[in-house]
Amino acid sequence: MSTPGGSRPRVEARTEVCVGAGQCVLAAPEVFDQDEEDGLVRLLDARPAAALLPSVREARHRCPSGAIALHDGTAH
Repeated sequence: MSTPGGSRPRVEARTEVCVGAGQCVLAAPEVFDQDEEDGLVRLLDARPAAALLPSVREARHRCPSGAIALHDGTAH
């Protein structure tokens, strides 16, 4: 899936609202990690391949603080 401009969707991980629950890492370990010191989200791939987008959407759904955003031209 591509955005209207033709590029891959962009993932955003907002550490300022992350609570370190780790649900994003469980859902999409290819895209997210947790900082070893504070447990906050670390973004590994801001423009993941199309095959990973279902996992990214699951991570966004599971995140209890709403720290994960997917900018893909669809409603959240």
